[in-house]
Amino acid sequence: MILELADIRIQPGQQAAFDEAIERGVRTVIANAKGFQGYKVNKGIESPERYLLQIFWETLENHTVDFRESSAYAEWRAIVGPFFAGPPTVEHFNLLIKSD
Repeated sequence: MILELADIRIQPGQQAAFDEAIERGVRTVIANAKGFQGYKVNKGIESPERYLLQIFWETLENHTVDFRESSAYAEWRAIVGPFFAGPPTVEHFNLLIKSD
């Protein structure tokens, strides 16, 4: 399993609207993507305009090719993109150690 970690900064004062948009976007668009395994969204306490989106994919290509090159990606960006203060930082990780 691959973890996609997106560090998202949104425009100030848009938290309530973005909370709804990110949930709707993941639930209605990303959750239907090939290789999607689950997700988590964390919202900053000290930095309330900062969000960490974690998406679990079966393979790296499920995100970088299957999703990113599909029309679903444009749909996702149309939902959440207007809130972005700048481009999200996105990185991918392999699981090294897991607690029981």
